[in-house]
Amino acid sequence: MKNIAILGSTGSIGKTTLDIISQNRGVFNLYAISCNKNIFEISQQIVQFCPKIVVVFDEKKAKELKKNFPNQKILSGLKGLIEIATDPNVDFVLSSIMGSIGLVPTIEAIKANKVIGLANKEVLVAAGELVNKLLKEHKSIIIPVDSEHSAIFQALKGEKKENVKRIILTASGGPFLNFSTEMFKNITIEKALKHPNFSMGRKITIDSSTLMNKGFEVIEAFYLFNVDIEKIDVIIHKEQIIHSMVEFIDGSILAQMSTPTMKIPIQYALSYPDRILTDIDDFDFLKNNNLTFVKPDMEKFRCLKLAFEALKIGKSMPCFLNASNEILVEKFLNNKISWLEISKKLEKLMSLHEPKNMLCLEDVLEVDKLSRVLAGEV
Repeated sequence: MKNIAILGSTGSIGKTTLDIISQNRGVFNLYAISCNKNIFEISQQIVQFCPKIVVVFDEKKAKELKKNFPNQKILSGLKGLIEIATDPNVDFVLSSIMGSIGLVPTIEAIKANKVIGLANKEVLVAAGELVNKLLKEHKSIIIPVDSEHSAIFQALKGEKKENVKRIILTASGGPFLNFSTEMFKNITIEKALKHPNFSMGRKITIDSSTLMNKGFEVIEAFYLFNVDIEKIDVIIHKEQIIHSMVEFIDGSILAQMSTPTMKIPIQYALSYPDRILTDIDDFDFLKNNNLTFVKPDMEKFRCLKLAFEALKIGKSMPCFLNASNEILVEKFLNNKISWLEISKKLEKLMSLHEPKNMLCLEDVLEVDKLSRVLAGEV
């Protein structure tokens, strides 16, 4: 039985993971969970799963929760996250904390030789080079949880790197795929938060609307699969039936497809290298008989183009891009800037950043901190 620690159990990925664990009690055991400050949600999880350790990042909320569960081991802060990520009894760490806060515990999990299910884009976007260096040193493994990277991970299983012609990431296109540039001027928070296929957190939903989410996935793919930038493509596939593809030098294309649900990639990461029975209905080919593909317009969706540019520049630029974007999205959600200004201000910030090598975690955190300050002022 695998002992599971979930970093971010009250988010959509975390809750879906709990559903899978609940349905497979003989295979998985929930050992530890964490949240930021949602003690109402995590209280229900404590009652249902009786985890060994609970972490509430907010110290005040952790103390409040302790009053209701005096016999439960409850930790707080970054120290608490690191403790459950490195606990010797944990076999699998799900890193699903949104934002750069998940970077440190994930890196510590790598150092502790854990198997990590990665649902936090910021880890590889901000520190991909460092993460890959540590993975080799500590012989840890990352299994991608994003549906797109899970698809590629599955398609590449048993294949030789030199046989890969290109990796093709699919994208829904978000809610504004067919908007004109003029229509972009009238995008509201409410419109941007309406994703066509999935219910996700606010930040990632805005990133999906700007296609920055797909840009981050391009950067992730570069570090996850060790391919040249020129071999990574993006195509709009609004039905989200094909979750991504790999084209090989002989012309063969392997595509992983299924009903749009995060349950499949999460369950695959948990059960890897095996597969376990799911309650998902058989795929209906007659119902899903129309698959369409469109090339993304990177002049309209500048964030996607900026992500490619950041990856080509390398060094600290992807980290700078990630943190700056997080602050700009927060500004948009607080009605301080418009939707269009996210990409415009991001481009300006990138032009001011002098890329530098990042040799250790301290370097990453320094760039992350600096970019947040600058993005807050722009």
